[in-house]
Amino acid sequence: MALRRPFSSTWKLFRQNEVLGSSLQKFYSSSIATTRDSKFNSITEEDVTFFRSVVGPCNVVTSASALEGFNQDWMHTFQGASGLALRPTSTTQVQEILQHCNQRRLAVVPQGGNTGLVGGSVPVFDEVVLSTSRLDQVLAFDPVGGILTCQAGCVLETLNEYAEERGFVMPLDLGAKGSCHIGGNVSTNAGGLRVIRHGSLHGSVLGLEVVLPDGQLLDLNRPLRKDNTGLPLHHLFIGAEGTLGVVTAVSLLLPTRPSVVNVALLACSSFQTVQEIFMEARRSLGEIISAVEFFDRASLDLALRHLPGVADPLPADSAPFYVLLETQGAHGEHDTEKLHNFLAAIMSEEELDTKLRVVGGTLAQGAQQQQQLWRIREGITEALARAGAVFKYDLSMPVPLMYELVEEMRARLREEEDVSVVGYGHLGDDNLHLNISAPSERQSCTRLRGLIEPFVYEWTSNRGGSISAEHGIGQAKAQYMPLAHTPLALNLMRRIKTLFDPNGIMNPYKLLPRQICNSVGA
Repeated sequence: MALRRPFSSTWKLFRQNEVLGSSLQKFYSSSIATTRDSKFNSITEEDVTFFRSVVGPCNVVTSASALEGFNQDWMHTFQGASGLALRPTSTTQVQEILQHCNQRRLAVVPQGGNTGLVGGSVPVFDEVVLSTSRLDQVLAFDPVGGILTCQAGCVLETLNEYAEERGFVMPLDLGAKGSCHIGGNVSTNAGGLRVIRHGSLHGSVLGLEVVLPDGQLLDLNRPLRKDNTGLPLHHLFIGAEGTLGVVTAVSLLLPTRPSVVNVALLACSSFQTVQEIFMEARRSLGEIISAVEFFDRASLDLALRHLPGVADPLPADSAPFYVLLETQGAHGEHDTEKLHNFLAAIMSEEELDTKLRVVGGTLAQGAQQQQQLWRIREGITEALARAGAVFKYDLSMPVPLMYELVEEMRARLREEEDVSVVGYGHLGDDNLHLNISAPSERQSCTRLRGLIEPFVYEWTSNRGGSISAEHGIGQAKAQYMPLAHTPLALNLMRRIKTLFDPNGIMNPYKLLPRQICNSVGA
């Protein structure tokens, strides 16, 4: 029996390939795509006239100023050159658009709220941008089963408000909830803050409506919790980043709205204490635990410095680490008693011998204080953006290893002036957000990025982690896919891509670029 080739060997094959040798040193968008694929045609005036007849003149965007928001991500890291964005208002219009683009060999980039961090929804060259912003209707809601069916362009926060009015909540919560679209969430398999409670979207998404690259409608949108009739095809589109088709509608299973919510913040003297708190929380709080987050002192300092109105919640208990813990339930006395017993235990030397290591803590009194604590954790990304240049890494690995990487990166960059390394993330699902903050003028510094990459990805892969926990691959990580999968796995992914999209028009240059697969024999 043949042994599986280790990921490190796959990576060596890729790095040794002369076709891509120089691309590893390219900073621009961290993308391997340096030249436009000649198989794609350019948009003509006849194409624009056709699209106007399909979606109406007001939904065809061609002016340079109006296209700026479609051509750039919100972090101003990725820059495309599309001359056309389309805003269909129905699934039928999406079908007509893709059928035309497929026949004409026009590359297409599906775009939702454009809140991603890896350039997955931003054109690389002159691709047609297909925006789902006007596919924003709730189609159905089953109050008995708690099943919501909606179009892909619905904003996550708007859907949550709709659900809360009916006694439910959305199964995911993100910092970008005010802008991100549910179709984009599905297409990137977004995780967020409460995966420990509700699981990933592979468990919450019951069905999808998808327009395939040739314009055919693939209706997989039967909102049933049990449907054991063959291959569950809808799972192929969850996390496919728009490379297989355009998600136009989603059916989701919603959790019931909790009637009791508690939020606590604990200051910890070491990352070992952070881990002990996490383990004890799972043992003691069980079914009511809904989020366990951590951030380091450097993250808190950034939030205090750059977020208006944010104050240190524990000014007398400064510590190198903080754990934000949330519980949700239906019985106030029961939940409060469990939480108080937990807090008493972790502060008790007799119980866990952590009294000297849990420096202090606070339990939010009311919704306003809860929001203030969450504002710190959710605002770290915003604070980093305000601070200047930021190199962002979304990784998963065993919890005991999470802060080792932060410390190794600090040691690696210790000679770099005005560069700081911060770590925070989701303890509940092994997800570290490693960020390197630097002065704005160093955003395009090839040398600094060269000190970070590919080291950060190799370090993670060598320890059994993932180079992308929840943000996806997009442009930023496409060249590192050989670190994530064997040649056989990459080959199977490429074959699935070719089956759905033989002309390769959907979101090219990302996720599975052909030269990546070719370079490792996939």
